[in-house]
Amino acid sequence: MTYKKIKKEREQKDFCDNTLSMLKENNMKALVYVAPKKVEVHEIEEPTPSEGAVKINVKYCGVCGSDIGIFLGTHPRAKAPLVLGHEFLGIVAEDGNKFKKGDRVVAYPLISCGHCRACRTGNKHVCNDLKLIGIDTDGGMCESLYADENILFKVPQGVSDKAAVATEPLAVIVRALHQAEFKVGDVAVVIGAGPIGMLTGIVLKHAGAKQVFISDIAKKRLELAKELGLTPVDASKEDLTEVVRNATDGEGSDATFECSGSATAARQITQVTRVSGTICMTAVHKAPHEVDLRELNFKEQKIIGTRVYTDIEFGEAVAMTQELEQELEKVVTHIVPLNESTKVFDMIADPSYGTVKVVIDCK
Repeated sequence: MTYKKIKKEREQKDFCDNTLSMLKENNMKALVYVAPKKVEVHEIEEPTPSEGAVKINVKYCGVCGSDIGIFLGTHPRAKAPLVLGHEFLGIVAEDGNKFKKGDRVVAYPLISCGHCRACRTGNKHVCNDLKLIGIDTDGGMCESLYADENILFKVPQGVSDKAAVATEPLAVIVRALHQAEFKVGDVAVVIGAGPIGMLTGIVLKHAGAKQVFISDIAKKRLELAKELGLTPVDASKEDLTEVVRNATDGEGSDATFECSGSATAARQITQVTRVSGTICMTAVHKAPHEVDLRELNFKEQKIIGTRVYTDIEFGEAVAMTQELEQELEKVVTHIVPLNESTKVFDMIADPSYGTVKVVIDCK
């Protein structure tokens, strides 16, 4: 082989090696939903800049119930391939118009059309065509992304990352309490001690509830609930309605928050709630369930739905992380590195792990 030929082959190899190196540098890792019950950590292209947006290096991203629905293939809108995650916390990587490099931020992930009746009447959070980052567009379970500055909120100074990553689900609870018109001194019942139920109990206690009962069948979750100052009820051994009535002179709860989505809870909500009490449907039930509507009539109860939150309520949740930091940190029970994140859905489904809130470390 001649020297010229050897040199040419070496130059071609160097070009290929350099190209591959450049491609690798411009790639990032992300947890991608690829098919029902299948997620993979992929190398994907880094996001490209867009007007009005700043680059965010993601630190943590929480796993939501909607992410579980996507993983199972039951979410009506999410389509593979999709980068999951709408509960993300990150650091601004470049100066923008509103935020500076180094600012810690969380994002209001709702995308509204701005034209439907709901949007025109001040209810854009329940837009007729509501979309979410991480469901209808690629989300935050990745190393970096670009986000419009208008949806970003600065994390209060001193609040830990572990607490701040719970901001988005905390906003769900702020909305639920507003919908239920909760009052200081009320006795409250929370059905389901998952992430939303546990956060509901924490916020109720913080808001001045006289007593907060929280029911579940998971022992570890009930132990955490007791540690947080809530009154745990083991639904596998105790009758929730009986426990609450015995503690309230036979009256029942002033406000009941259904956070489980179960058929059993649907039957209980009117029974456990007092005359003129309020029932707030925080969980989204995936199928029609039997409800005792006679109780609703006879007791003249109020039942109200809640879905997400307004941008104002999201801001309230951001501020609330300062007061609830220690409790929020306890709710985040598991942090999993992005490289190992394909196992998070199996972890959540396995009661032996005792998960409440699972977060992916995207650093």
